[in-house]
Amino acid sequence: MTQNQDSSPRAAQVVNEVALSGIVVELDTLRYTPAGIPVLRFRIAHESEQSEAGTARKVGCEIAAVAFDREARLAAGLALGATVTLRGFLERKGRDNRALVLHATHIAFE
Repeated sequence: MTQNQDSSPRAAQVVNEVALSGIVVELDTLRYTPAGIPVLRFRIAHESEQSEAGTARKVGCEIAAVAFDREARLAAGLALGATVTLRGFLERKGRDNRALVLHATHIAFE
């Protein structure tokens, strides 16, 4: 570590923010947690062109997503094939499952 580096926890800013648009390709039924909070699981497919190392490349992915409370109630009205933009954060699917899930804290319908 050099003299100018600060090793305190405040020195490193931890970021977990995602914005992704795509098409709804899977949509579960609105359910409720034991505490009564609405939860909706769904998947979106994304395709776009991105610039990397000065070159345009086509990219695509499909990602699992989950929404809670207000966003879950709103997303429950979605139809397969709907275009959405999600903002939120990534979390592993479970304690023993490293697959990523996008927790959608904001859903914009297009």
